[in-house]
Amino acid sequence: MIYKPLMIIATLLMLFPTQVTSQDWVRRLAYVDRPDKVVQEAIKDEPITYTRDVAPILQQNCQICHRPGSVAPMSFTDYRDVRRYARRIKDQVSRRLMPPYHLDTGVGIQEVKDDWRLSDEDIQTIVEWVDAGTPEGDLADLPEPIEWVDEQRWQQEDNLGPPDHIIKTLPFDVPSEGGDLWWRPVVPTNLTTERWIRAMEVRPSAPAGRQVVHHANPKLLRKDESGEYRPMGNLSEYAMGKIGEIVPSDAARLIKPDDQIEWDTHYYPMGFEVEDDQIELGIWFYPEEYEPEFEQNLRLYPLQGDILLEPGGTAMTQGFYRWDHPVRIDSYQPHGHVHLHGMSIQAVYPNGRTELLSMVTDFDARWHHSYIFEDDVAPLLPEGTVIVMTGWYDNTADNPLTDSEMFYTRGSRTVDEMSHAWIAVTHLTEEGYEKIVEERKSKIVSE
Repeated sequence: MIYKPLMIIATLLMLFPTQVTSQDWVRRLAYVDRPDKVVQEAIKDEPITYTRDVAPILQQNCQICHRPGSVAPMSFTDYRDVRRYARRIKDQVSRRLMPPYHLDTGVGIQEVKDDWRLSDEDIQTIVEWVDAGTPEGDLADLPEPIEWVDEQRWQQEDNLGPPDHIIKTLPFDVPSEGGDLWWRPVVPTNLTTERWIRAMEVRPSAPAGRQVVHHANPKLLRKDESGEYRPMGNLSEYAMGKIGEIVPSDAARLIKPDDQIEWDTHYYPMGFEVEDDQIELGIWFYPEEYEPEFEQNLRLYPLQGDILLEPGGTAMTQGFYRWDHPVRIDSYQPHGHVHLHGMSIQAVYPNGRTELLSMVTDFDARWHHSYIFEDDVAPLLPEGTVIVMTGWYDNTADNPLTDSEMFYTRGSRTVDEMSHAWIAVTHLTEEGYEKIVEERKSKIVSE
């Protein structure tokens, strides 16, 4: 993706510090006006400073949340504030807790869009800077401050412009106290012609809606031959930390004038009232004359089996799915609540070969990422391939988000546990499958 989620801060364990590489100096030279050999050698001998080395890293990766008026509890736009939290920053980035991005770095496909994990070089720079006593450096080396857009601005607007069409939920009053609330209004699309969708983004109201919306899933309803409305899958899915969907350039999703949208919304009171709350779906269309090669859809793929988490216990679930035609897996997003620890997706090909496609570890329900594979590595699955999804759940004292002395089971409430994955799939013909395979082979040969 081309955006970064704007939600609450996350803290879960992951991985370990890394070693500096020769590319570290290349990165640092990006902020130098004269990257000649003399300058390069001089910079290697200089100590790492906040102004030249650390501030650009924080600006590019952290200030999206860590700035005045945003969602993080502390700001990283000023040296004094950063120095105050320096050791905590070192701890969080060296264990890859921050920025929150839970794709396992050791297995599966690593080439994903909008990968905002810190590089090994950036992590090592921060660690060395803290260990050196957090030197400030020359103020002239500071990068120009970012002019942050209004948080009510569509996150994809910088790249796609404002949405072509907006569909809203009906107003809903969220009380200050109480349990989980579900709201499923059905609204028209208000379109006059059928269109192919390029991108979508679900936007809760700000700031209150972002705090009380657990999830909001706009489901597409379409008339069948008898005139009855039937579900056609989800246009998008929103949960805490996630923003939107982008369809690959060779595919699209169709929406028609007489379609309807059923908003599957889940609210959770947070101690304050929210009156007449409305959630918005922004849609970007392809030009009217556009005809896609393939059609893509987004679906919930369940993992089966009971989730019975005894006090101090663990559990595992699995799900299996097979298509009767070739497909391409465009994105993968595990979904669970506070007990979900990790989830993998594996392909079992018709010839018996197995491949681990992706693995999410240290899942955090406060940050729902959709991991979109880069175009040239998105898994191509021939007809007959079976995908195997496996989820692991933790109700032990090692999980800081649970009361490990309680029982938990499968359910839709915030305190229950869930077990599924959202997967965006492009549906291919045999000819289309072979075409993409040959295109990828040609690129490998040319490189």
